[in-house]
Amino acid sequence: MLTQRCFRCVTAVRNTLVTRGCSTVQGDVRVRFAPSPTGFLHLGGLRTALYNYIFAKKYGGSFVLRLEDTDQSRLVPGAAESIEDMLEWAGVPPDESPRRGGRWLSETRPAQQRGFKGADRHPGMITGAVTSGPSQVQEKLDQGAPHVIRFRLEEGVEPFQDLICGRVINEVAQVEGDPVVMKSRRFSHLSPGYIVDDHYMMISHVLRGSEWLISTSKQPPHPPTFGHLPLLLNKNGSKLSKRQGDISSKASRGDGVLPEALLDITPAAARGFNTIGVGRRIDELIAEFNPSKITTHSALLDLEKLPEFNRIHLQHRIEDEEQCATLITGLQAQIQQVCGEEMQEEVLQEGYIRRVLLLRKGHISSLKELVGPAYSYLWVRPSVSSQQVAAITAEAQHIAALVLKLIAERGEELTVDRLSKDLKTLVKQTKGIKYGEVMKLLRLALSGLQQGPSVAEMMVCLGPEEISHRFQKLLQFPETN
Repeated sequence: MLTQRCFRCVTAVRNTLVTRGCSTVQGDVRVRFAPSPTGFLHLGGLRTALYNYIFAKKYGGSFVLRLEDTDQSRLVPGAAESIEDMLEWAGVPPDESPRRGGRWLSETRPAQQRGFKGADRHPGMITGAVTSGPSQVQEKLDQGAPHVIRFRLEEGVEPFQDLICGRVINEVAQVEGDPVVMKSRRFSHLSPGYIVDDHYMMISHVLRGSEWLISTSKQPPHPPTFGHLPLLLNKNGSKLSKRQGDISSKASRGDGVLPEALLDITPAAARGFNTIGVGRRIDELIAEFNPSKITTHSALLDLEKLPEFNRIHLQHRIEDEEQCATLITGLQAQIQQVCGEEMQEEVLQEGYIRRVLLLRKGHISSLKELVGPAYSYLWVRPSVSSQQVAAITAEAQHIAALVLKLIAERGEELTVDRLSKDLKTLVKQTKGIKYGEVMKLLRLALSGLQQGPSVAEMMVCLGPEEISHRFQKLLQFPETN
């Protein structure tokens, strides 16, 4: 049994919770995301944070980040800072956190003013021991024996109403042992500790993973109101591993994944919105959010579709003038890093890069693609040999002269549609050379490649000056018979 001090404290907390009652969605909404800083944020954690953030914003409430560091042996240096960094990068920043503070702090609770650090920061909350009798407790304590404090469970637990799963009843006393309240090293255990934290932080609602569903019956019934999100699985039904769900800052940004794409694809599995679609931004997710539509069965997440989500959200960014300027800055840095001294300085000009982005929007899934081999011609002039040219046609100089004349006539007024028509007219002036051969030569001169965007689009991307430079080179090749 619990000591008198322990019993009085837990009973007081429970009675206060019952007195407050269960907050409704229309009330003062305060939700929390409470990861342990034992690793970095993965897709499952982001999904939980996202739903809590959307819930808070939908109902005019606050989204609280609380770090529960009850297991000191598993703490990862820098993980706490990384979790908050990732939430901010992803576009779901907490309203209250170790970094931002919170409205519930007071001078009477100085430990909390150092940050939301879990139930171990509630000094003197629970003491005592659970055993067969007081005499055995004192005997063991006098011997200095290692011990923990447990909370004795009783049968006959009351059902509770889950926001997502509906009426739930779990007879935890029949399937689990008495839960640990205090560990031997004087740290409060996570499970009962968060009850007290939720109380002091005035948490009204909690959305969390379904793996926590059974433990909910161990705590007082009011409040907060819980909603348990479905298990996140791969599309084949296997468990989502940490490697597959890795969304660390380094991994995501290095692969060119946009936070909007992650926020869009993650809830697509569990649903919870009035409409289904691709390309939704956070404000649209908030507007469409409907807790009653969250699925109760396992949510299958198809990460193979992430490039498609990323493509759509990258297009949105390109079309937004302010966001496009940020993309340009990022792409300039990537070009310099990848191409180095081989690039022409002109390719770093804002106008040039903006033109490339506008022409390629909807075709690329990340900026990283634009610095890959398929688009190297945009930043570095291709190396084309006379042998390559001769293998295509003996009329390379004539064709080059026609292209230079066309560009001189059009000047800066180059559009894909107009050039597509002009190139068909140009082919008719090439002494019966087939259209395909002419296009093959033009593609080679422009990019050094055999495939890629249309020749007209390549020309518009490069611009008149660069086109002229590349075709002037063909005039210098010797004539072939």
